[in-house]
Amino acid sequence: MRRARTLVQLLASDARGFTLFEALVAVALMGLILTILGTVTAQWLPSWKAGFGRVQRTELLGLGLDRIVADLAAAEFISPSGKGKRPLFDGSPSSAIFVRSAIGPNKSGGLEIVRLADSADDHGLVRARAPFTLIADGAAGAGEFEFSDAITLMRDPFRVSFAFAGRDRAWRDTWSNALQLPDAVRVTVRDGATDQILAVSTAALLHVNAPAECASVNSAAGCIQTLERPEDPGRP
Repeated sequence: MRRARTLVQLLASDARGFTLFEALVAVALMGLILTILGTVTAQWLPSWKAGFGRVQRTELLGLGLDRIVADLAAAEFISPSGKGKRPLFDGSPSSAIFVRSAIGPNKSGGLEIVRLADSADDHGLVRARAPFTLIADGAAGAGEFEFSDAITLMRDPFRVSFAFAGRDRAWRDTWSNALQLPDAVRVTVRDGATDQILAVSTAALLHVNAPAECASVNSAAGCIQTLERPEDPGRP
């Protein structure tokens, strides 16, 4: 009987659960663990967000640069008047305007005029387009076209500048009203905060830089002479 009463007392003691002291110790330990986790998270989360932001900016930079290079490489030798010998290409350190085949899901061919220009309002390099239409001789300026569908390809803090090279491989800050398209366009990307040139800077090689008439000429000099030759007024 004594052994049975002792067993009953032990079972009754276990059924009472935790004491107040044990509960306080458990709460204190839980609070300590949560404090440590909060401190570690507060130190780690900003670094994680900054790293994620850098990766995202790098990916967007790469996509924008690919679009710029693809557009420049596809520039075509098209005269704005349809019968002139000088192609529509206006290049400066902060912009490039040229003609290329229209692209996009709703395009059914044809040509479009593309403008890549640095915009202070949009805080980056903006691509805009205009449908190609023939204009009168002597009115081939970029102001004759109404550009729309503006898309920002490069945002702050990245800045883009252009340079242009012909067959002599000498880089120039401008390329306008020339007999040929440039052979290459250098795209320089800088960090706007430090003005440091980034390693992603590249150059676009134009697929076409002379009219179809030059295909029958064996040398670049002969092609230039063909372009510089005045038009025969008796030709239709």
